[in-house]
Amino acid sequence: MPWMQGFLTVPQTARGYDAQVVMNEAVEEAINRQIHAELASAHLYLAMSASFAAEGLPGCSHWMRVQAREEVEHAMRFIDHLADRGGRVTLAALDQPPSEFGSARSAFEQVLEHEREVTRSIHTLYELSLEQRDHASQPLLLSFISEQIEEEKSAAEIVDQLRMVGDSKGSLLFIDRHLGKR
Repeated sequence: MPWMQGFLTVPQTARGYDAQVVMNEAVEEAINRQIHAELASAHLYLAMSASFAAEGLPGCSHWMRVQAREEVEHAMRFIDHLADRGGRVTLAALDQPPSEFGSARSAFEQVLEHEREVTRSIHTLYELSLEQRDHASQPLLLSFISEQIEEEKSAAEIVDQLRMVGDSKGSLLFIDRHLGKR
């Protein structure tokens, strides 16, 4: 269409387009930090899974493995988003997670607090996308904001149940069996 020539041109670079037009640098850096946070979450949940397995709680172990897989999937969604927009993924080294988490209740309390931290991180990233007018990142971030509601709710319900049963080993085994059905 001759009347549109020059109207929609994007400056060319070695990658075929100007990444600054496509992907905001501050948002790209923040998404890379979020990728790291998601992978660190997976690492933490795998450590918790191994700890539960060693304690003879296969249901809790299974729940944590499923959670770890979800965190890797979250990281992949962010990686795909950067790739689709011409951004560059920069993976950072992960710290070694702890290997001891205390009781099942203590471990799930840690999960709940960790998910709250992830929620705060995603909210901060969303606010940055608004400030930087990075409209293309906002639908992805809104989906994560919605998902975090479920993540926190799930962890809080487990913590509440573990608080209710106290030191009852039989009740803990019942909860463990239920968590294994996830």
